Amino acid sequence: MSWKNDQVSEKETERILELAQECLDISGDFVEMGCYKGDTSLLLAEIVKASEKKLWIYDSFEGLPEKSEADESVLGTNFKSGELLVTKREVKERFLRAELPVPVIKKAWFRDLTSEDLPEKIAFAFLDGDFYESIRDSIKLVAPRMDAGGVMVVHDYTNLALPGVKRAVDEWMQKGTPQFEVVLL
Repeated sequence: MSWKNDQVSEKETERILELAQECLDISGDFVEMGCYKGDTSLLLAEIVKASEKKLWIYDSFEGLPEKSEADESVLGTNFKSGELLVTKREVKERFLRAELPVPVIKKAWFRDLTSEDLPEKIAFAFLDGDFYESIRDSIKLVAPRMDAGGVMVVHDYTNLALPGVKRAVDEWMQKGTPQFEVVLL
């Protein structure tokens, strides 16, 4: 499947897919928190389709949430509540058109998810929540379920227009070193 993603750069996508490929031998499923149109999801589904792993994707399917104070940036004025809205149906239809297995798709704000909504064990996680609370909530859910050899990728850590992502990750990292690899894009 060729690269196509309007939210994640080609270089970032290549790195995500390289890391995901390396996690095929790690115990657990693949998770994506914040799928938007499912561009990265489709590529991850291509990787896991020949394995026994499942892909789980999560999104509000209501667009971006409200920003918190931690997300305020003069560079990020175009990131407004409701932007980037795509329906769950649209994402599911993309999988059907691509003739890929439809992943487990959960429609919810990350703050409303519980540990029961996630797979028991996670080998690979891609967190793309854009804002402080979304990334903070994603980490709280995903980190305890990560396999020791797994990889958690956090998108927008270096994006100056989305400072809440860096803040959420930095606060979490101050609590201790995780037993899995964390890659910050």
